[in-house]
Amino acid sequence: MPFAIIPFLLLIIPVMEIAVFIAVGNLIGLWPTLALVVLTAVIGSVLLRRQGIGTLARIQAEMNAGRVPARELVDGVMILAAGILLLTPGLVTDTIGFLLFVPGVRGTIRRVISQRVVVMAKGTTSRGFGAGPAGPQRPQGPRRGGPDVVDLSGEDYHRRPDPSSPWRGDEGDGGPGDRTLH
Repeated sequence: MPFAIIPFLLLIIPVMEIAVFIAVGNLIGLWPTLALVVLTAVIGSVLLRRQGIGTLARIQAEMNAGRVPARELVDGVMILAAGILLLTPGLVTDTIGFLLFVPGVRGTIRRVISQRVVVMAKGTTSRGFGAGPAGPQRPQGPRRGGPDVVDLSGEDYHRRPDPSSPWRGDEGDGGPGDRTLH
């Protein structure tokens, strides 16, 4: 969606919400209309919790299987958007939010998005290095347990006190907790 349409949506959606509130309010009354808005927010939060937890479990399962959870991530974003729309007061946003909770609608949106977006992932080997076209590659930054790492025990490492430090602890009563500043 081009960014130029966002100001248009920020103007048109509230106008549509007001028009729908007036129409539904004239049809069923003020209090039932307000109750409907509150009810959709409650139902939306329950659906968000149920489908969100399920989506997180599918993302974790895909990652544990060594696959990219692209479909699940897109579903997760749409479920989050649905929850936000359902918590936003308004009947138009509630309708869009409920539609995003329907798996078939999400599948259609996912297909449209997949025609425009390509998801690429760098594979991993059991050692945690990225396997690209040239084979395993060394990761950038420090890593634990490799040949460049030396593990020291408490007996192997001793810090020498800095004689110019006011925190050296040799003043006062001489106790280990004495850190008198001069």
